[in-house]
Amino acid sequence: MRQIILDTETTGLEPEQGHRIIEIGCVEMVNRRKSGRTFHRYLKPDREVDRGAIQVHGLTNEFLAQQPRFADVVDELLEFISGAELIIHNAAFDLAFLDAEFKRLPGPLRQARKICNVIDTLPLARQLHPGQRNSLDALCKRYSIDNSHRELHGALLDAQILLEVYLAMTGGQTALILGETAAASADVAFEPVAAMIRPRGLLKVLCASEEELVAHERMLTAIDKSSGGKTIFKQLALALAAESVPAAAPAVA
Repeated sequence: MRQIILDTETTGLEPEQGHRIIEIGCVEMVNRRKSGRTFHRYLKPDREVDRGAIQVHGLTNEFLAQQPRFADVVDELLEFISGAELIIHNAAFDLAFLDAEFKRLPGPLRQARKICNVIDTLPLARQLHPGQRNSLDALCKRYSIDNSHRELHGALLDAQILLEVYLAMTGGQTALILGETAAASADVAFEPVAAMIRPRGLLKVLCASEEELVAHERMLTAIDKSSGGKTIFKQLALALAAESVPAAAPAVA
């Protein structure tokens, strides 16, 4: 399975107000292992970056003015993500910005969810840890993932951190680190496994309703009929029913 962990940084919070993507970071994972391939671009937004956004990611207008536009890198981006499953934390935010950028391009309209399947790790984290903080920093702390080098937000850095968080949330499997010469080398390093923390509570048992039981029996009868009465489950049911019938009392002369 090929998966792409994706993150973006933007000029502000609302694509409807004309805010733009200024950084895209992607990390490729194949069969739950890092492949060593990444996609990382800074982008010229053709508008000012909000002061509050600069405080979050540190990307200034002067720096971004020297970068390519989204239209200049879109083909390379699509080639990198096409056919993969995207893993995004709070996917609605990033996908809204990607779709807004796609909408500005000439030609047929593209939408991120039509190009790739998407896993949103935010609702996944909320399901695993109801009532708790589930920001990326909070999840790093919960799963003992080192993010001490994350002084500012950065798309590629956050994508790399999210990869570790996702692996921890979905089973704690290690991520294989492949360096530039890993393909030709037998020496590979494995990152430590982070134990998965599951929510406490009683197991909820849901019983079938009377209507569902009737529908189930109707389906079993139809399957048995189509097989000519040769289904094993029907034979076992008849045998069990026969064993449960009490023997008749002997007749008294």
